[in-house]
Amino acid sequence: MLSRLSRPQALAVCALPVAGLVATALFAPLPFSVAQPGSTADVLGEDKGHPVITISGAPTRDTRGELRMTTIVATSPDTRVSLGEVVDAWFRDDRAVMPLDAVYPSGGDVKEIEKHNADQMRQSQDAATAAALNHLDRADDGIEVELELKDVGGPSAGLLFSLGIIDKLDGNGRGGDLTGGRTIAGTGTITADGQVGAVGGVALKTQAARRDGATVFLVPEAECSDAQAELPEGLRLIPVTTLEGAVQSLVALDSGKPVPSC
Repeated sequence: MLSRLSRPQALAVCALPVAGLVATALFAPLPFSVAQPGSTADVLGEDKGHPVITISGAPTRDTRGELRMTTIVATSPDTRVSLGEVVDAWFRDDRAVMPLDAVYPSGGDVKEIEKHNADQMRQSQDAATAAALNHLDRADDGIEVELELKDVGGPSAGLLFSLGIIDKLDGNGRGGDLTGGRTIAGTGTITADGQVGAVGGVALKTQAARRDGATVFLVPEAECSDAQAELPEGLRLIPVTTLEGAVQSLVALDSGKPVPSC
């Protein structure tokens, strides 16, 4: 014989599985990574006691100012990210929730991803050197460039590497610094023929740049809207699509001429 539950009893019974589902959703791992602003490094200076850019086979200039490549720090692919962490990050300006396969498109385990990122960094460095020497019409001059930046992987420093090589070899082309003595930051991939590509995470990278003293940020043009979303006060965006365009914008900035903006 069945007994009839009172309304409070029925609600209590129904609430038990609902509470269980909520608890599961809150603490179950989700296919996301939580990212935040990472470190920056001046490619014209040193990293951990070693020059980032070393050039042989040609005289180099003493430079003023800084060219800072920017990074983000994301939770590793084997980190359990819960719904609570996702919700918390969603409401913070200094955090971003990104699909796991967007941060780690290579898949695999941590070691495989680290190897993939290191390979991308090496390819980026080769492309950055080729792009810079091609820009200066010095690809056949026997110039050798060594780029060293520890604990950073991926291709997103390519544009800044190229600009650093150009500044050390030629400056602004008129005896001055490409930076104009400013602290310039930025991000973007580079190809050997000087095409600048998008990288992701730019809203966090602008925060890292401003935190470390930058007043100008070079951003791939396709990511202008993302960069504007959480743009820190005092940081000017300059969109770029090519290495030549980035150089021209920096020269124009130093001479007071019009410069593209997002």
